[in-house]
Amino acid sequence: MALSNTEYGKAYEYACLLSLKKRLLGKTNGKLTIVESDAYKTAQNAFCKAKDEGVSENLIRAADAAARVIVRLEPQLEYGNGKLSLAIQTDAQGIAGDVRDVVCIRRENDWEIGISCKHNHHAVKHSRLSATIDFGKEWFDVPCSNVYFNKVVPIFNELRDMRIAATEKNMPFPLWNDIPDKAERFYIPILCAFLEELDFLASKNSDIPRKLIEYMIGRYDFYKVITDDRHRTTRVEAINIAGSLNSPINGHRSMVDVAKLKLPTRFYHMGLVPNSNNKIEIVCDEGWTLTMRIHNASSKVEPSLKFDVQLVSLPSSIHAQVEPW
Repeated sequence: MALSNTEYGKAYEYACLLSLKKRLLGKTNGKLTIVESDAYKTAQNAFCKAKDEGVSENLIRAADAAARVIVRLEPQLEYGNGKLSLAIQTDAQGIAGDVRDVVCIRRENDWEIGISCKHNHHAVKHSRLSATIDFGKEWFDVPCSNVYFNKVVPIFNELRDMRIAATEKNMPFPLWNDIPDKAERFYIPILCAFLEELDFLASKNSDIPRKLIEYMIGRYDFYKVITDDRHRTTRVEAINIAGSLNSPINGHRSMVDVAKLKLPTRFYHMGLVPNSNNKIEIVCDEGWTLTMRIHNASSKVEPSLKFDVQLVSLPSSIHAQVEPW
């Protein structure tokens, strides 16, 4: 049975951990440990399935490329003090604002870095909207207005009522594909309400652009590694907001300096992407641009919708490297 996208992602996380272990094992005086948590075992099982399917070699090559770049940028991996621990995090960490999949920790140095592993995609966050979800409170700690909820609650309640009607008639839940004009009836009105509320919140709170990016990329600095199987390359991006990446240790420093990125302070443009009925674009200062595609996560109608968020533009000062394999 072919691997699902989720299993591919987990297998790639395991491959990245394996590549770091292989590259560092002989350089840490035996002081390297793997944290064999439930998350580690889940990723390991996915990798074993990838091996059975004959697709693990590309995962390892892609992960080896990422490890080559990251080890060059992080002297602490080779020259830090004490034990180096490698671990895979649970998906719940991402919900809590930590998007790192693999973490490297030296507790003696009070040091750690993380890696976000992406297999053939650039998505950063998957968040939901519904009649009860207050995205302003969850994302920015600033509650949404009643005006916003007055717009979206009737729309989501219509979806809820479709499920209730099916249950009462002892029929299967309706499918999204069977709903006519779903973009005009649901996607576009909800996106417009979302954009209007985001603009309203930003007009009252000057730090909303910064908080939006912080929410999307998480609370910690990390390296984002994206494999591109078609071109046989791995792209490594240093998301260095707090300045914790690339730190020297014991007289050793990287030959390359990783710049600290500036967060945005204003929105330049927000609106629907041309010729799209389910995607918006948000353009900020300091070089940040993201797109947010709203979609139904399930084939069955649910009273909620999901965002697929991609960073399509980053500050020009970002350290990014494409490593062939």
